[in-house]
Amino acid sequence: MRYENTRRAVFLSRPNRFIAQVLLDGTTAVCHVKNTGRCRELLVPGATVILQKSGNPRRKTAWDLIAVYKGERLINMDAAAPNAVCAQWLAAGGLGFVPERIRPECRHGDSRFDFYIEHGGRVGFVEVKGVTLEEAGVVRFPDAPTARGAKHLRGLADCVREGYEAWAVFVVQMRGVRYFEPNAATDPAFAQALRQARAAGVTLLALDCLTEEDRLEPGDPVEIRLY
Repeated sequence: MRYENTRRAVFLSRPNRFIAQVLLDGTTAVCHVKNTGRCRELLVPGATVILQKSGNPRRKTAWDLIAVYKGERLINMDAAAPNAVCAQWLAAGGLGFVPERIRPECRHGDSRFDFYIEHGGRVGFVEVKGVTLEEAGVVRFPDAPTARGAKHLRGLADCVREGYEAWAVFVVQMRGVRYFEPNAATDPAFAQALRQARAAGVTLLALDCLTEEDRLEPGDPVEIRLY
């Protein structure tokens, strides 16, 4: 995916989860944060952030915060980006085949999954999670407890038991990481649900992204470690 009209700015503060104050061309500006997660280790005062100019003149904020530099590492923070990247990856044969049908936002049971796919008699569901939490090259999900995330994993396990295929895809919104693992210290229930999902037959996948200030594209597989 491509971003138009991007600019660098300096992060100042985050009054709430929806907006941030930044220094843009020497002037304080308010921008929309395209990620409602905590992101405390990313949005620190003085960090270089990437903004995208909104094309909607009626908006209260003219800019969206889409990425941040953590040292020299650029991390995309756009919460909508992982699904767009995964859709591109699926259509290009990321699962080892090119689906004949890809339908977004499909409900099954008591869960709404990101994608429903069909191919040659194979039918399944794909749930996507964006990963922005990184430490010493290790990436983890989630960065805050998520009962909804664990529920999705249980739903995928139910799909397998009903005869469907199921995939949980972790889109790492950066490049050059060592491996992925669940953030058991922050959310032990999610870590347990992830292990149970794999035991039930859910396929777990992680991939990094080619991350630049004006684009994000599917990258390479990332090792998953479960303990």
